[in-house]
Amino acid sequence: MSKGPAGAPPKYLRTKEAAPIVGLCARTLEKHRTYGTGPKYRKVGGRVLYDIDDLHAWIALGARTSTSDTNATVVPPAKPHAARAPAYADRRNPAS
Repeated sequence: MSKGPAGAPPKYLRTKEAAPIVGLCARTLEKHRTYGTGPKYRKVGGRVLYDIDDLHAWIALGARTSTSDTNATVVPPAKPHAARAPAYADRRNPAS
């Protein structure tokens, strides 16, 4: 990867480099990618690359001004909710 001008950070990061920027571990960032809930990424020859600007834009989705902020966008968790995954619901109540 090209580092650009001397001393400038790279524009594209791999998963392990991008994870600390968004405050997650690499595995959680991979799960977000699997479920389609994470930041935009690019596939280049089998490598997953994240644009730094896309990482910051994804982080900005969770910006709040207060705990009762009703206009805020929700950044979903990396795990699918039980309502969208019936297999999880069946395991919680084996009697049904």
